[in-house]
Amino acid sequence: MKRLSKMNDREFQQEEVEQAVVEIIKNSAELMSREWFELALSCIDLTTLNSTDSHLQGEKIASKVSAFSANFPGLPNVAAICVYPTLVESVKRNLDAPGVKLASVAAGFPSSQTFSEVKVLETKMAVAKGAGEIDIVLNLGNFLEGNYTTVQKEISKLKSTCGTAHLKVILETGALKSYSRIWKASYLAMEAGADFIKTSTGKLEPAATPESAWVMCSAIKSYYEKTNIKVGFKAAGGIVETSDALKYISIVKEVLGDEWLNNKLFRIGASRLANNLLTSINGKEVLYF
Repeated sequence: MKRLSKMNDREFQQEEVEQAVVEIIKNSAELMSREWFELALSCIDLTTLNSTDSHLQGEKIASKVSAFSANFPGLPNVAAICVYPTLVESVKRNLDAPGVKLASVAAGFPSSQTFSEVKVLETKMAVAKGAGEIDIVLNLGNFLEGNYTTVQKEISKLKSTCGTAHLKVILETGALKSYSRIWKASYLAMEAGADFIKTSTGKLEPAATPESAWVMCSAIKSYYEKTNIKVGFKAAGGIVETSDALKYISIVKEVLGDEWLNNKLFRIGASRLANNLLTSINGKEVLYF
């Protein structure tokens, strides 16, 4: 693991961020077309993270995704299914959709408030059960206290535990409360080995915002320019309407460029968005998922 970089620190003026986002979102209406709806659909991590989720729910969501191409020929399937670790086996057993990944939250999601040893074990078990992607939450308590090396070491350890599985690090931007902290957390996670950085768990408000997305994408761009390493971006939390998805696509397109506009480097975590995108594509209400 690398030492903390000086690039971890950057100050932002609120007006700077807000104005940049206003200018980008102003143009998002230009993306209101089937091509962009399909791109958004192909980048969805179809998510169910409810306390009431059962193995039956895991089987149901996997079966829906598996049958998607037969029901909607010609349309791209979602990028992944994201569930709690206990549902990974059920999803894996029932998922038959080429290219669709199986993601699991882990490491004490959504609070990250448990022992590092427990986080490592849960991550290891989720991967062993079949998860190819792991979503964890940055330890906010340690981060906000300034224990940056501790936070980075834990992320690095979890990345090592993932093996070949991809690691997404959730910053919980609404709890960070400043753009400079979001930048610092972004850099910290990337230097620790994150394959993706992600806005939110969806369990705290505010969840994803275009402003936090702009800062995170700017950090990803800066990191790429310094290291030539492409880190993915995932927006999650409160992204429901087609117009919401297009805002985040616009930000990624403007800040990171077309190279990031694919599901290898861009994801949207959502539960209701897929139906709304299908509705936009078909021109009539679709309630498939």
